[in-house]
Amino acid sequence: MTMKKFRLYMMVAVLALAGIMASGASAQVLRDANFTSIGRINGNGVVRDQAGRSVGTFEADGSVRDNSGKALGSIKQLDIYSADGQRIGYINTDGTVRDGQSNVLGYININDGKVTDDKKQTIGFARGVRVDWIACYYFFHFFDK
Repeated sequence: MTMKKFRLYMMVAVLALAGIMASGASAQVLRDANFTSIGRINGNGVVRDQAGRSVGTFEADGSVRDNSGKALGSIKQLDIYSADGQRIGYINTDGTVRDGQSNVLGYININDGKVTDDKKQTIGFARGVRVDWIACYYFFHFFDK
């Protein structure tokens, strides 16, 4: 098996595991480093802020949209793209999140949802949320106003 095929199989396995974890509840809480709720993502990909207002969605086709339907970017396997189609980052199968130039932005612990920056300082928690959605929320700030 080639390394490219192996990486693809690993990405599929990680996404499947994350999907199973995320589908176990109707909405998963997003938390900051102090474990304070900062939002939610439900199993259908609807993202809400801490007040419960919808701020965007993760679509089934990989599109990421704001509350008005404007494209913010997209997800293809574990690659993250801007709205204009430029690859701005990706997620390694071990949960390492990298920008488009392969610089480490941070880490997502696939087992417990702990999100840390490149210096391994905790920036949040998102247990049971797909890793690609976590990366878009915490590292690529798709839903920041």
